[in-house]
Order: sequence, then C-alpha cells, then structure tokens
Amino acid sequence: MADPTSLLAFAAPDFAGGGLAAYAWAFGQGVLVDLTPCVYPLIPITVAVFGAKGVSRGRALFLASAYVLGMAVLYTSLGVAVALSGAAFGAWLGNPWVVYPIVLMLLALAASMFGAFDIQLPTSVQNRLNAVGGTGPVGAFLMGLVSGLISAPCTGPVLLSLLAFIASSAADGGGVVYGGSLLFAYALGMGTLFFAVALGASLFRPGAWMEHVKSFFGVAMLVMAAWFLRPVHKELGDFIIHPDWGIWAAIGLVAVGLALGAVHLSFKSSRAEASRKALGVALAAMGGIVGVNLILYVPPMAWTEVTTLDEMTAAITAAEDDGKPIVIDFAAEWCTPCKEMEKFTFHHEDVEPRLAKGFHLIKIDVTDPSEDQATIQEAFGSGTLPSVLIYGTDAQLSGAFETLRAGEPMPEAAVHFKTFVDAPTFLAELDAKL
Repeated sequence: MADPTSLLAFAAPDFAGGGLAAYAWAFGQGVLVDLTPCVYPLIPITVAVFGAKGVSRGRALFLASAYVLGMAVLYTSLGVAVALSGAAFGAWLGNPWVVYPIVLMLLALAASMFGAFDIQLPTSVQNRLNAVGGTGPVGAFLMGLVSGLISAPCTGPVLLSLLAFIASSAADGGGVVYGGSLLFAYALGMGTLFFAVALGASLFRPGAWMEHVKSFFGVAMLVMAAWFLRPVHKELGDFIIHPDWGIWAAIGLVAVGLALGAVHLSFKSSRAEASRKALGVALAAMGGIVGVNLILYVPPMAWTEVTTLDEMTAAITAAEDDGKPIVIDFAAEWCTPCKEMEKFTFHHEDVEPRLAKGFHLIKIDVTDPSEDQATIQEAFGSGTLPSVLIYGTDAQLSGAFETLRAGEPMPEAAVHFKTFVDAPTFLAELDAKL
C-alpha cells in the first residue's frame, strides 16, 4: 500500500525543518499569485513603467532585479517580524478564542477568492501607491516595495496564510532566518514573470483562467481553515476514512470535485452552474482535508497519558518498579515536529519495538495544559516543543518528585531532544547515553 506521506508531501511541507520542500512550496505560491487577475495583467505595464522595456537585456535584468528586490525586502521584513512575534503563537492555536477568528478570516478570504466580494484598498490610496517610483533602479525598487499593497486583493489571502504558517513554525522551533527566507522565496516566485517579461518573453493572454487560479486558492483556504481547527476539534483531525486506503478516497474526492467544476466554473453564472461548482468545491475541500489528516495521522502507541501530578507519580513509580528507563514526551496538537517525531521516529521499524519492550512511555499533551501539566512541563524544562526526555533506570525520579511538586526543576535527563530527530539519530543517542 502506498505511503500517504509520499503521495501528498507537497501538501504539507516541513515548516519546522526548513527543508527544500517548504521553500519550493512558498516559491510556487508566489508564481501562482502572479497568475491572478490582480497581478497578471499589470506585469507588462509595470515592467514598462520602471524602464525595463526596450533596453538591453543586461539593463532590463538589472531593473527587474531592483523591482524584485523591493518586493523581497517587503515580504522578508514581514516574515522576520512574524517569526519574532510568533514564539507563543503555537500555544495560542489551542485556544478557541484565537482559532475561531483565524478560521473566520480564512473562510472570508476563501469567499473573496470565489468572487463573493473584492478586497481592495481605497482608490485614493491606490493612486498614491501607483505614483511611487518611476524609471531607473531606485524607482523600480520603490515600486517593488509597495507592490504587495497594490496587489493586495489577490496577494493578501495567500500572504496571510504564509504568515500564519511562519508564526506556527516559530512555535515549533523555526527561527527568524527561516521565517524571513521563506518569504524571500515567495517574493522570488512572484518576481519570476517580471524577470521573464523584462527579458522579452510574451505572456499568455489574460482570461477566465486567472479566475480559475483564484478558485484554486479558495479551495486551499478551506482546507487551511480545517487545519487550524484541528487543535480545538480533535474529531476533525481523526477523520481519516482509513489509514490504508483512505488516501485513494481523498485523491478521488479531489478529482471528482475538480471535474464537477470546483476551479473552472463560476458562482456568478447560472444557478445550476453555481450549484455544481459549490458541490465541486465541497468535495475537493473534503478530499484535501482528508489528505492532510492522513499525512498527520499517527498510529496509536502504548503511551501512559498524564494529566495530573498524581498520574505522573504513578507512572514514574510503575516504571521504576519494572526496572525500565523512562521516555517522557511533551507534545501538542499544533506542534508539527512533535507529530513528525511520533510518526517518523517513534514508529520507525527499528525504534518502535525497542521502545515498546524496553521503556516506559509517558506522554503529556500540553495543547491546552491543566495547572498540573503546566507544572510538570516547567519542572522538566520543556517550555518549548518538541521536548522528549529519556531517563535511565538509575534516575530515581520518584525520590525527586516532591521537588517537582514544589515547582523546582527535576534531575537532568540522560537525553533531551528539543528538535525533531530522525530514527538513526534517536537510536544512536540511546546507545551512547543508556
């Protein structure tokens, strides 16, 4: 049976790890934004205004680079700012008062992508922004710097989604450099067609296909809204149909939805066509949600779930009575590296049998931590996630448990993983320390 992760990896890039897939994904979003009605028809005009038409190729490339650099400065600055402020964002994602407004915003943005209404700046503001810049490298740079504001009706929803993911990745261990560089890749994607036109390439004729691109983003927004709801509605994340063949059902739903008209039909046509598109959008979004859930699905393991100090005491005592080392895993629904650790490390064919037979496994879910869970998390130095601690049989944690109850740190673990590690690294650390 095919591995759902390998089939749908493009749908959920590794934000925390900063892999190439995430950068390719961000770059691709920038290219797709160029193909929307807010940006695409203006590309030749914009290139002509800042002077990259009718000049040598070297001069054209230089001016286009200045324009794209202006875009990059704008978007990279936004990425850095969000990464700096996003350290606590992951914890907020377990709070319904934070999640529901984000979901409502995404649903509104999806509606705008489907043509329900337009998001645009006041005309007076647009005119002022259009007057910024002019010919030459400085003018091109300034035009690029404000381009994101001018094209906000189409770029805004995509950009806000990227910023939300960057904020989430900051909580999962993603740094400021990662947040800024991801938006830099997005800016380069948006700059691709500007480079092409400056160097003399001819673009496709604008048409209805640009509305199709917007509809694609609309479906993506619906899937993203469901993704944000997962931490506060666990039953939504558990909806996977079946771990073995559900992926084919997800692909089938997306295919049927697209065939019915999720992308190529319009809500502004006849009632019959609008109804057909609505059904197509619903099926495609459901397929996307099921696919994402399958990517994130983790088979059950024999963890002892801990919610109170008394349960923690009992779990530690049971482990010491059995003479087994202890694995303590702090995790949360919003923590992507935590899920990666469980799916790709703990469930690895070489790791899972060893953990199941030789260790006592304790899990503390801090998605919405109780007072006791927060005390345990602080005492074990696990304020940031992921956090996996491994204690040997000589740790004598039960003897130090009164220290935990007093809010003081627990003894240092033999191994403490604070970032995602793959199975070979995990096993090597176990062999070296235990």
